[in-house]
Amino acid sequence: MGAPAPAGGGLEAAAAVHRALAAAGATAATAESLTGGLIGATLTAVPGASATYRGGVVAYATDLKADLLGVPRDLLAAHGAVHPDVAAAMARGARLNLAATFGLAVTGVAGPEPQDGRAVGTVFAAVSGPSGSGRVCELRLTGDRADIRYSTTDQALFLLAAEVATITGK
Repeated sequence: MGAPAPAGGGLEAAAAVHRALAAAGATAATAESLTGGLIGATLTAVPGASATYRGGVVAYATDLKADLLGVPRDLLAAHGAVHPDVAAAMARGARLNLAATFGLAVTGVAGPEPQDGRAVGTVFAAVSGPSGSGRVCELRLTGDRADIRYSTTDQALFLLAAEVATITGK
């Protein structure tokens, strides 16, 4: 049985990302934890995605955040995987390792139990842009595990679209 199709909001957000990236002549890459590839799947559901989406890394296990994305091990040891600086490092790692203009990353707690001292629904989304520019947002989401994962996808994609527009002026 396959996963449910991305929510309509996700497809609208993905289309907005592709439009913003195309207008700027830019590309994006993703680093996902709690969404497990849902952001990449939503981005690639839009026809023509290959023009602006480079690819993604699903680093669900904490050690993979360090091994594949370059998140400092001491940061992970001190704060756990659900931390704003971890999200920022994941986004930077995605941007650099996948040779994209922008990196988008999410890490958080979808539930059903808290993790790393963080409540269910705590999510950090980060964008890393050209020349080291970037932004991290903390999301406080509600609902069950699926709700949190889909809401994270929507919010992260809107964050990326807004950041692309802000940084590139397009």
